[in-house]
Amino acid sequence: MNHIKNPSVVLSILALCGCVSCDRPTTMGLGECVVLLHGLNRSSLSMEIMDYELTERGFVVANIDYPSTDFTIEELAPMAVESGLKQCASNGSAPTVHFVTHSMGGIIVRQYFANNELDSLGRVVMLAPPNQGSNAVDVLQNVPGFEWLNGPAGFQLGKGEESVPLSLPAPDFEFAVIAGNRTIDPVTSAVLENPDDGKVSVSDTKLDGMSDFRVVGASHTFIMQKGDVIQLVDNFLRYGSFDRPY
Repeated sequence: MNHIKNPSVVLSILALCGCVSCDRPTTMGLGECVVLLHGLNRSSLSMEIMDYELTERGFVVANIDYPSTDFTIEELAPMAVESGLKQCASNGSAPTVHFVTHSMGGIIVRQYFANNELDSLGRVVMLAPPNQGSNAVDVLQNVPGFEWLNGPAGFQLGKGEESVPLSLPAPDFEFAVIAGNRTIDPVTSAVLENPDDGKVSVSDTKLDGMSDFRVVGASHTFIMQKGDVIQLVDNFLRYGSFDRPY
């Protein structure tokens, strides 16, 4: 797990993102473990603000780094998920294990739990997941450099025959989805159905069986760092809904 070594610097970043002003729940010391899984071609650093905020709110966090561009989704799933489960088992957290994922991280969780069971599995929040694949992969996969940037898993996130998201069953665990509708990537957005977040269309994040769904003003790249998104994640992990029950 990556730990933030300078809280004052982080607090400055959080203030800019709107996280410090979030209305934190009064229930602290919850002690349940939350596994964070980053997206394709990212690292655990992209989930540091989420890590910090959920830790402050009483969760025990396992922020997992995994080699997203080196293997297929089928190979990455046990590698990433089991690393998170081991960290949760060793850090003295309560038995329940939740997951918060970004982009391909959600597909990795779906892949793993399509073939494995976990009695202590809690709730899952997927941020900007390509649950129906992304048309951007199908259009751009022949562009020079695509494989170098995205690795074998990148080819599995489209809508064609290789699509892993479309091959997986609907999850049998409790989950919710947060989609973004802002883009900083006009080139990729041009091949996506609007609205989109620059990588995935809002409609392609949806999945049968969702307990809740929300669209926020965020891009694919930065959705996990926004204060309102972190608040929604916290609400769902605690209450099973993006809206508080009071």
